[in-house]
Order: sequence, then C-alpha cells, then structure tokens
Amino acid sequence: MDLVTIDAPDGPAEAYVARPDSGSGPGVLFFIDAIGLRPRIAEMADRIASWGYVVLAPNVLYRSGTAAETSPTTDLRQPGAREAFFAHTGPRIEAITAPRAEADIRVWTDTLAGLEGVDPEGPFGTVGFCMGARLAIRASGLDQRYAAVGGFHGGALATDAPDSPHLSLATARAEYVFGHADNDGSMPPEQVARLGAALDAAGLVARNQIYPGAAHGYSMDDTSMYDEAATERMFTELEALFARTLKAI
Repeated sequence: MDLVTIDAPDGPAEAYVARPDSGSGPGVLFFIDAIGLRPRIAEMADRIASWGYVVLAPNVLYRSGTAAETSPTTDLRQPGAREAFFAHTGPRIEAITAPRAEADIRVWTDTLAGLEGVDPEGPFGTVGFCMGARLAIRASGLDQRYAAVGGFHGGALATDAPDSPHLSLATARAEYVFGHADNDGSMPPEQVARLGAALDAAGLVARNQIYPGAAHGYSMDDTSMYDEAATERMFTELEALFARTLKAI
C-alpha cells in the first residue's frame, strides 16, 4: 500500500490515493474507521476509484501514530481479536475533537482539491465508516463543494452534545445516504430519528436507513463483523449516490 504524506495541522499524516484508469475524475474524501489506514481501506478506495473517481483516504488517527502503528497486527476475524483491539482505541478516537476534526478536514479537502486530475471547484463526494461517518458529515457542513455524503455503520451521529455532527447539516448542500447497523448501541433508533429530523429541517435529500441484521462494522471484511450482503448493498447505494451528484471531468 503506497502512501503519500500530508502536512496536517498537528504533524505529518499519511494518506492513500486511488485513481480510476483514466487518472482523473471528481474527488472523493474517504474517512476511515478506528481500525486504521490498512489494506482493507485501500481495497475499498480502489473499488470506489474504479467507478471514475479520485479517492483520498487520510490517516485521521495520525496524532496517535503512523498508519502501521494504529492498524492491527493480528487477525481481527478471529474470536475475541476485534474486541481486544478496540480495548485500546478509545484515546485515539477521543483525540479527534470537533475543533481538531474541522482543522484536519480543511487540510484534507485542500489536498483533495489539489490532486492531479481533480477539479478544485468540485463537486466532491465523501464517505465515512464508523467514526468516519461523523467526519464525513462535518466535512459537508464545512465546505459546500461536497455534493454527496455516504455514512455507513456510523456511531454518535446525532447526540445531545453541543458539537454533535448532525448540527453541521444546517450549512450543508449535499445529498446523503446513511446505512446504519442494526441494533447498534452507538447509533440507537432515537439518534437515527434525530438525524432524519435534522436532514428534513435542512431541506436535504437523504436516505436514512437501518440495514436489517447488519452489525456495527459490517463493511470491514478483515474483521469478525463483516456482512457481505450489507456491504454490497452499501457499495450499490454509494455508487448510485455518486453517479447522481458528481459530474465527470
């Protein structure tokens, strides 16, 4: 997995760049989950790029270490391995406060806009998984060049906190597709409903759905939570979203 380095607000951050065969296309910002910038992320970014997009996937955990240092060294498909890994991720996630996230997002967006073959005027797409869904929502509220947002098995997207991600929707102009995990303690039905109400209040086009039977983390095939049917549904809905909203160059 070949990585580039970005001069982020609090130090160097690695990122993976995926391109379509043409080498150019609308830019897509990919927000990773808490498991790190690893081969599974590159596979997902490559698949999105194959649809005709230039994809940037930064190591948003850079404050806690490099991509290698913040990614697992064991097989998270084995019983108990995923749970053991997540026992140590809390501080990494907590380090990405809302102000830090917004400062980072501005740099990620500038980097995306500056990639060869990307129209800096947009429109851009963004997609986030688990904690990355929160960042994708924030990105769309910060920069109206984001015309499409996908958020999958995200957690804490619409809390009571004064800096909850869903509050960013008031300044967004994107179309959204959310595929929530079923029976997800980090995104219970009341938060799904609150997110839907915020999307409606902002007048945004959105699909805000729960994927029946899909567990939190369902799209990550390098973990025990992988659900192939839910993952393929996610890719189908994301591809259609980008096709509707992002123009070809």
